[in-house]
Amino acid sequence: MSDGVYVGNAGVDAAGDRGWLLGHFKPPGDPRHSEDVEIKWGVHPPGDERAEWVKGEARTALLVLISGRFRVELPGRSVLLSEPGDYVVWGKGVDHSWRAEEASTVLTVRWPSVPGYRVG
Repeated sequence: MSDGVYVGNAGVDAAGDRGWLLGHFKPPGDPRHSEDVEIKWGVHPPGDERAEWVKGEARTALLVLISGRFRVELPGRSVLLSEPGDYVVWGKGVDHSWRAEEASTVLTVRWPSVPGYRVG
């Protein structure tokens, strides 16, 4: 890492930080440290769901389905991601929740990376 380059495997590295690969929570000096963006490699067994809705979201988010069937709940709307590459974007202030209808892998990008939010 001393040359400003990090090479890894999302599946392996994600296990060390509940899926998060990049963001403010990585140590300063690590190429994966960012104040601007957070990236998560989420691997979810069937039936896995968020325990409670995220309310008062302060970030914008992009969630891309890699494999499986994944449902994102938004106010007044339910979005089913069923084909690899399906994605949904929601902005600041949009409450949300999610559920894996099948074993699913998703890539989430959130910005900015806001200190004080729990990683997970």
